[in-house]
Amino acid sequence: MNGHPEQHRSGLPYALGAHAFWGSMPLYLLLVHEVPPIEFVAWRIIFTLPLCLAFMTWSHRRGMDGWGELKAVLADRRALLTLLASAALIGVNWSLYVWAIQTGHVYAASLGYYILPLAMMLMGLVVLGERLNRLQWCALLLAGVGVTVLAIGALTTLWLSLSMALSFGIYGLLRKTVAAGALVGLTIESLLLLLPAVAIVSWYAASPAGTVIGRNTLETAAIAWAGPMTAIPLIWFAIAARRMPYTVLGFLQFSSPTIVFLIGLLVFGEKLRPAQLACFVAIWAAAALFVWDLLRRRTAAA
Repeated sequence: MNGHPEQHRSGLPYALGAHAFWGSMPLYLLLVHEVPPIEFVAWRIIFTLPLCLAFMTWSHRRGMDGWGELKAVLADRRALLTLLASAALIGVNWSLYVWAIQTGHVYAASLGYYILPLAMMLMGLVVLGERLNRLQWCALLLAGVGVTVLAIGALTTLWLSLSMALSFGIYGLLRKTVAAGALVGLTIESLLLLLPAVAIVSWYAASPAGTVIGRNTLETAAIAWAGPMTAIPLIWFAIAARRMPYTVLGFLQFSSPTIVFLIGLLVFGEKLRPAQLACFVAIWAAAALFVWDLLRRRTAAA
């Protein structure tokens, strides 16, 4: 597999931290379950941008030239077009995810993010020319069997799961290859999405129901908290994507839907069929095998 072990290690905490954020997202979305999904995504963008600008200012004071990089990326037509595409993809992904949770399709969301690691690893192998060893291929095939059986048992919502997986998988690939740092890239994505977001919240404000902001203190605070819930894990994911092979990052993605799956089972009370449990066990076994191989290789290298 491509990449230096020390480089993997430097990206690992960021990857696990991002997945922990995303895995707990259904609990957070309970606080905004009465907010229309599209309006919530718009507010999410609006509250993310000021946080990105604050991070940019803070990093500048610590001697990092984030503003200079921002200007350079805005002047780079190819990078800007790439970020425009990644912004559109993450906007679609957010909307699908929020809609899935709010309409009770927690397992469909979980399946989408179980398909995602396989999509990411395939992109790493085909697009980026990364490689897997024999044990890692075994883990990939074992996980693929589990995900395939899950998908066959959820054909009615498979379109949702596949859309979520592909939109985020391509987003991650673009963020890995674009000539922009994690924070600068997210700042530009937020800028590109700002006008559509403002148009959406303005439309809702002019509607008979009015805007959701201000109708409930806890709900309004939860909507504002969407800024940190969005910016922090996306910045961490972008850092990890630039420091780690996409195949390794892809397999780590199994941690996020596992948390979502447990939340769906224990908090949302969704029923679990024996066939589903067997498939999840296969996926978890594959993840354990993959992680064990990484640890074994790291120990041998040391």
